[in-house]
Amino acid sequence: MTRRVQFALFGAVLLTAVAVGYAVFTVTREHTAVPAANALSLAAGPRILFRSTAPDSKGRLALVAMDDPGGPRSVSALSCLRVYAAGGTGTCLRQDGALATFQIAIMDTNLTVQKAIPLVGVPNRTRVSGDGRLVAWTVFVAGDSYNNGRFSTRAGLIDVKSGEMVDSLEFLSVTLDGHPYAAADLNFWGITFAADDNHFYATMSTAGHRYLVEGDIAAHTVRTLAQNVECPSLSADGRRIAFKSAIDGDPAKGWRLSVLDLASGARTPLAETRSVDDQPAWLDPNTIGYAVPRGTDDSDVWAVPADGSGSPRLLIPHAESPAALG
Repeated sequence: MTRRVQFALFGAVLLTAVAVGYAVFTVTREHTAVPAANALSLAAGPRILFRSTAPDSKGRLALVAMDDPGGPRSVSALSCLRVYAAGGTGTCLRQDGALATFQIAIMDTNLTVQKAIPLVGVPNRTRVSGDGRLVAWTVFVAGDSYNNGRFSTRAGLIDVKSGEMVDSLEFLSVTLDGHPYAAADLNFWGITFAADDNHFYATMSTAGHRYLVEGDIAAHTVRTLAQNVECPSLSADGRRIAFKSAIDGDPAKGWRLSVLDLASGARTPLAETRSVDDQPAWLDPNTIGYAVPRGTDDSDVWAVPADGSGSPRLLIPHAESPAALG
């Protein structure tokens, strides 16, 4: 692949404060920050990690108790555009120091940055495999000749144990509807990992269509499974994928959250009928979490049953990018 974009024109886009330390605070229901008794940890437990959008902690990595998600939150000084964690590994998509560029910071259980990878593009999505070994990211880029200067996406992944990295899924061999496929307009985003540390799912777009693809890291391949599936999120049992789909196949009309049964191909629309432009997250085997904007530069995390029943409920106010640690 020869398509690469130098990133200078994004200097004023989505800038965020850089962490100056790992001081931790507890924020009350009124979002007043006070010192916390213990440092933050990404160890497994009944908690939810998220990015705070509250006025006094905007952009900071934070945690709440699973059984009291609207209650007191512990907030780090670490600022991120997107966050995620699993298996004791955390990710923070953030500004790269004082530069007008970005990076993905990969953290251990104690939020100590173990590796930082420069990103050519504006951070958009990130995921970690269940055991914490694989890390993925998606960025927006601009300037591809085929796209008339509009935004495109790049998605990559790294094995944090071996250091092996796929800089972009565009380097992998593609099979579309059972046939080898190559095109200049291939875009990938929204990676989610299977439990075997080899297979993954993602969205691929080409020729105006968006596909759910299954990838094989060892074989360096991806193959299409279904159409109109975006930002997939695989359940812990590996049987279901939560996703957003364009209404009537047209993103201009917004997106609807659904769950796909991989064995049968059955799709279950969820009770959330608002347009949701997010990669949903499994908070437990029966619950999907996602962000809904509230005004400008603010959002809330909502939750909805994964079987299509019930109704949406506000889970964490002034929050986005949720990840269940339990």
